[in-house]
Amino acid sequence: MEQVLLKLARQLRAFDEASLMALWDKYAEAVSHFEPSQRWEESVLVLAMIQGMRFKNQLFNHHWAEGRQPGHQPEPATAEAVPTVATPGAPAATPQTDTTPAAKPRRGKVLEFRPKDAGES
Repeated sequence: MEQVLLKLARQLRAFDEASLMALWDKYAEAVSHFEPSQRWEESVLVLAMIQGMRFKNQLFNHHWAEGRQPGHQPEPATAEAVPTVATPGAPAATPQTDTTPAAKPRRGKVLEFRPKDAGES
């Protein structure tokens, strides 16, 4: 099982973030409309992988920038070192990996999942 997951991670890492983020809206929309189907479950996993890549890049950039500060001594990784996830319209917490001037990566947002109230339909 672990080997399969590591293979998936290597394949995902080979993709560029901008290409994945171009699919974010499509899968966020599909996930927001629950249906008990294999297609919906796969959409959730695709969205999670896209968000996972974004998170990996943000965390990498956070640690890279931190380590490049003059006189910086590396600290052990802690939960507090994890940058916040960017939301639409918010400035990025860390530098982007793509430095081309025309590149404007789309920002994902955290979806709010909550059960429907008894009166909602």
